[in-house]
Amino acid sequence: MENNIIKPIEQQFGEVVNIILQHKSRATKAVNEELLLTAWHVGGYVSNKLKNEEWGSKVVSQLSEYIRSQRPDIKGFSRRSIYNMIMFYDEYSSETFASIVEKYLNHEFVQSVPAQIETPTNLPNQETNLIIQTTTTQIVQPIIGQMPKILELTSLTNHIEILCRCKSNEERLFYILYANKEHLASRELQRCISNQTYTSLLSNKNNMSKGLLETYPSAPIMFKDTLFVDFLNLPKKHSESKLKNSLIENMKQFILELGKDFIFMEQEYKLNVGASTYKADLLFFHRGLQALVAVELKKTKFHPRDLGQLEFYLEALDRDVKRSNENPSIGIILCPEADHVVVEYAMSRSMSPTMIAEYKRILIPQERMQEQLNEYCNLFLSK
Repeated sequence: MENNIIKPIEQQFGEVVNIILQHKSRATKAVNEELLLTAWHVGGYVSNKLKNEEWGSKVVSQLSEYIRSQRPDIKGFSRRSIYNMIMFYDEYSSETFASIVEKYLNHEFVQSVPAQIETPTNLPNQETNLIIQTTTTQIVQPIIGQMPKILELTSLTNHIEILCRCKSNEERLFYILYANKEHLASRELQRCISNQTYTSLLSNKNNMSKGLLETYPSAPIMFKDTLFVDFLNLPKKHSESKLKNSLIENMKQFILELGKDFIFMEQEYKLNVGASTYKADLLFFHRGLQALVAVELKKTKFHPRDLGQLEFYLEALDRDVKRSNENPSIGIILCPEADHVVVEYAMSRSMSPTMIAEYKRILIPQERMQEQLNEYCNLFLSK
C-alpha cells in the first residue's frame, strides 16, 4: 500500500498547506526582488541624468507628474519616492558600501550567476568576510551597475528607513541582516534603530558569564545588554511588581525588545525544591536556542547576590522542568543599573548560562545615540 494512502488525512492536508506556503513564500520573494530592482534601475537612471547635468531637480518633479497623469495605474513614484530611489542606488552602489559588504560576509557566498541565498547567521562583529552577489536583469542599462544580492534580504521600505537613519555602512549592513533575521516590519525596524539595537548587540559582552558564552557561542549576537521599556511609562520610582505587571500588559512590545525568538510561558513560574516553593519572575522559551529562559526583575542596582538566586533557579529548571531534547536553561537579571566592573567580576567565574541586562525607562536622545554610534564605529574600524 502506498505511503500517501496510509497517512492520516490531516497529515495529508498539512502537506498541501506546506506546498501552498512554500510557493507563497517564493512569490513574496519574487515580488520583493522586482520592487527592489525597479527602485535600483529607476534610481540609477535618474541619478545619472542628474550627475551628468542633463536634468535639473525640476525635471524630477516633472517626471513624477508625467507618470501620475499619463499612467495613473502606476503608483509609488512621487517626487519624494523617486529621490528615495536615487538615494537607494547611490548609497548601495558606492564602493564604500561594497567594501564593507565584502569585509563581513564569507567569500563562499560570492556567485557570479543568480542563485538563492541563505540568511547569513553571522552579524558584523563576527570574524567573517562579506560578499556581494550580483543579480541579472533583462533590462539592459549599461550605465547602471548590478544590484548587490545582499539587498534582497529585506524590503524597499526597510531599506529607505535604514538609509535615512543610519549614518555608517556598518550600521546599515547590520540592520539589513537583523531585519531579515527577525522578519521586521517597518515600524518594528524603526523602533530597533531608535533603541540602538546595533550598539547593544555589538558591544563588549562583559555582562555574560563564561558558561553562557561557552554553551551558546551565538549569545552575543542574540541577547541585548540594554532594553528600552519607554512604552511602559514607568515612574522613576517603581516597584518590581509594577515593572512585572507592566511588562505582562505590554508583552508584545517587550518580546520585540528581547527578540522575536522568545516565547512567553508564564509569570511567577513555581519551582518546587524540597519542601519550599520559589517563583521565577518571568519564564520564556527561546526557539532558536531551544532553551528555557528565566528573567529575574530587579528595581535596584545589580548586586552579586542576585546571581546566586538566579543560578539556583536555573538548576531547578534544568533538573525538573527542562525536557531531554532541550538545551541548558538561560538566566537573565534585568535591572535599572549595573556597575560594569562588579558585573565583570560576578560573571568571570560563573559557569551557569547567565547574563545581566539593564532596562532604561526612556530612550537616549538621538544626538547622544549618534555620538555613541560614531565612537563605536571608530573603535570597530580601528580593530
